[in-house]
Amino acid sequence: MKGIKKFYLITFILIIMLLAACNSEEAEGEDSGEVEERDYPSTVTIGTASQGGTYYIWGGGLATLLEQNLDITSNVEVTGGPVHNIQLLDVDDIQLGMVTMGPLYEGYYGEGEWASKEFSDIRVIFPMYNTPFQWWSTASSGVTSIMEHEGERVGIGPAGGTPGTYNPLIYEALGIETGDQVAAGASDMASQMLDGQLDHIGFSAGLPIAAVTEVETQADINIYGIDGEEREKVMEALPYFTEFVIPQDTYESLDGDVETIAQFNFGVVQKEANEEFVYDLVKAYHENIDQMISTHASAQESEDPAAILENKEYPLHPGAIRYYEEIGIDLPDAVYPPEWEQNN
Repeated sequence: MKGIKKFYLITFILIIMLLAACNSEEAEGEDSGEVEERDYPSTVTIGTASQGGTYYIWGGGLATLLEQNLDITSNVEVTGGPVHNIQLLDVDDIQLGMVTMGPLYEGYYGEGEWASKEFSDIRVIFPMYNTPFQWWSTASSGVTSIMEHEGERVGIGPAGGTPGTYNPLIYEALGIETGDQVAAGASDMASQMLDGQLDHIGFSAGLPIAAVTEVETQADINIYGIDGEEREKVMEALPYFTEFVIPQDTYESLDGDVETIAQFNFGVVQKEANEEFVYDLVKAYHENIDQMISTHASAQESEDPAAILENKEYPLHPGAIRYYEEIGIDLPDAVYPPEWEQNN
């Protein structure tokens, strides 16, 4: 009997040791930087945001760029915006997305309320433009400041999009308790304003925002941003914001420059994206930036490829790194991912 017990004890110990060894090998594999690269695609789905916003316009421009330069067909997907794009990339429902710095920060580190985990497999591939936050109200309301939104029904942008995610946080940082917050796309909110259902809208996108232009051609509106002490409070609470100035000539309704806050935007993929595809895409993007500028003026902010240096923290895809190194851009050490270190 003692011999049998000893046999079982030894067997149990051996099993434990074997499992520990397997777990150790798996952990080493996870840290090795090895990536199961996908095939070079013949078609991709591009995650944008709501219709009427700048992302959707950019999506059309990127689709044309891919078809004309890489012979790749694209589906331009209407999404909830950056937060939704990160989630869709993670499950391969889209293969190319657009994100602002705030959702990128929250997703990558798993710190956003929406982030169910750390989305650490996301990779930056090209710079886009600044997304300034701006608000507009009907002239008849007399409102010219976000501080006057206390108790008011306000449009905040689509849930999952940059404005829909951060407008509530901006109100919270400033201690503003609004009335109902309408989560909807830019075009939907513009229609509600023109129908008299909504007096105040907050949105963020590359300039000019089509929905603002649409409204100001049919109604008198006050356009404003955020500055001074209020801006300092917001930037202290939400450190991924930067100062920004909306030029007077952006909209007909402006009679001067508008001080506000902004986040930068990037094109992103998952780390499994084919390296040659990413290299070809980034090269075509920068070598044909005039095509993107003709799609939307905001692309002028990436006319110089050095705009990629707006990202100093989040990993770039190896295909993008190859291109930027080839043209002589000195990238920060922090943007080199584990898979680059493993393979170079």
